[in-house]
Amino acid sequence: MRNLIIMAVLLMIICSCTTSQSATNKSDLVKNNNSLEEVESDTIKIVNDELEYEIIIIEVGFDSWMVTQKPMSYYSQNTLEIKNYMDVIEWNQRVVQPQRYNPILYEQLIDYDPTIDYGMEVNYKLYMYFKYFEQKYHQNLR
Repeated sequence: MRNLIIMAVLLMIICSCTTSQSATNKSDLVKNNNSLEEVESDTIKIVNDELEYEIIIIEVGFDSWMVTQKPMSYYSQNTLEIKNYMDVIEWNQRVVQPQRYNPILYEQLIDYDPTIDYGMEVNYKLYMYFKYFEQKYHQNLR
């Protein structure tokens, strides 16, 4: 009985010490049926209800950096789509080469299909994230 109590206490201690799994990917396009925009402590979530896609950016300092950049109206959607497509190809190549590129920086593949119209807002946020990422981590995706 005493051993059972000690095992139970140890199990509770171990469980309380484990970290919870949370979204740590830098940017990710996923399906969603909601229509809202949330900004919470350097987490930006943009949802395009018509297209059922969203982009979530979780990066400390991104919000404050974004306000210093050119507005969305400065760019055309076509220009952003072309730049994003090129950056996504390079990003995904780096993800699958962890021996060559830092796997902490390039954690997850980005599912970006150039034949899908993600809309201006999603393309703008993805483009801006790539620019922020390049500046913050001294990377060059092109």
